[in-house]
Amino acid sequence: MTSTEMEVDAAGSGPAQDESPMQTHGKATAVRSIEGWIIIVTNVHEEADEETIQDTFGEFGEVKNLHLNLDRRSGYPGPQTDLWQGYALIEYATLEEARAAIDGAHNTKILDQTIQVDFAFVRPPPGKGGRGGRGAGRRSGRSRSRSRSPDHKDTDGDVDIE
Repeated sequence: MTSTEMEVDAAGSGPAQDESPMQTHGKATAVRSIEGWIIIVTNVHEEADEETIQDTFGEFGEVKNLHLNLDRRSGYPGPQTDLWQGYALIEYATLEEARAAIDGAHNTKILDQTIQVDFAFVRPPPGKGGRGGRGAGRRSGRSRSRSRSPDHKDTDGDVDIE
């Protein structure tokens, strides 16, 4: 093999290129829902409504579904506390539309409040948390531990307590 062929192979790096549009800000891999790609918008201003969110994210593609979490009492997006801010879930049909929305709207402002945008469903990056692949954490030889029966049984089959 010549050095030129090695350079071409190294530059190609197949799997990494396929995963890059699916990579989240936290380096996890996005996972498609049953019907499309769902993104989550956090820190949504309390006065934002579905029309505002639709107008903002409609620029990036056709919004298949939109859920804006509303507080039952006030009718505004979620209780605005220090620990939790309002959020919206937006579904796009294609990965390209979802990625465009994430790249185009992350750290932008809606109603003078900076929003964060990322994929809603993700698979953790390799080596970070989680259990790993299928069957991880199982003991070899048996699927579950069972409690043991007492060793002392008399002739009638019941347990003798001493």
